[in-house]
Amino acid sequence: MVERPPSLVQRRSAWWTVHGAWITPALSLLCCLAIWEAAVRYFQAPIYLIPAPSLIASKLIAGYPLFLQETLHSVVAIIIGFALAAAIGVPAATLMIYSEWFRRSVYPILLTAQVLPKVALAPLFIVWFGFGLLPKVLMTFLISFFPIVIDTLTGLNAVRPESLLLIRSMGGTRWQAFRKIRLPGALPSIFGGFKVAITFAVVGTIVAEFVGSDHGLGYILVLARGNLDTVTVFAAILWLIAIGFFFYFAVEVAERICIRGRGANRSRELGAGL
Repeated sequence: MVERPPSLVQRRSAWWTVHGAWITPALSLLCCLAIWEAAVRYFQAPIYLIPAPSLIASKLIAGYPLFLQETLHSVVAIIIGFALAAAIGVPAATLMIYSEWFRRSVYPILLTAQVLPKVALAPLFIVWFGFGLLPKVLMTFLISFFPIVIDTLTGLNAVRPESLLLIRSMGGTRWQAFRKIRLPGALPSIFGGFKVAITFAVVGTIVAEFVGSDHGLGYILVLARGNLDTVTVFAAILWLIAIGFFFYFAVEVAERICIRGRGANRSRELGAGL
């Protein structure tokens, strides 16, 4: 039987399935910007109160070298703080799974650190460690550590008891149960914590730069606010939003690669009879 080529409607439906996920949000964003621009021009709102999107775009283009230069300072703190939170948070959550004493000892401290307003700690970090990279890294670490620990705990605890009993009945060790059962099943939850934490990491760095820093996007916001330069404030905010989206989708790509690779390895193990 000869297959018919797809019709025009089918081709359009397939095209929309592939591209519709980003076209719809993009059109919504453009509509919001158009309404914003029209409202500012129609009501003749003062620039210091709310600038038009066209002015903000012009500021982003004109100030691109400055924004890029200060972005490097902020991004370094974001990456280091998040990496430390991930490198310490995942092992800490794993220890809580296997050690009740460790969980009871550490969890109250983690909860206290989480409910403590981080803005209150920022001035102390400046006093203790001065103006530089370290206070920003510490603030970023503190604000992004808790989500990683909690989501990792949730994922590791979500394993089905039958799976653990099965691997133990086959003579498997705790390490084998963790490597083959707990960790693969917890990966979606762990990466969910990473995605929450990386957005918090951006906030933590900017908070530290607000309180005391001579570099970074937070420093630009402080200067612009002091000068009532609302255009620069909006431009910096949009720049920060773009950075947050970039890091979020970077973690999402890493999640897809990691889980896909884990699935391929699992298939090979099953094919080999392991």
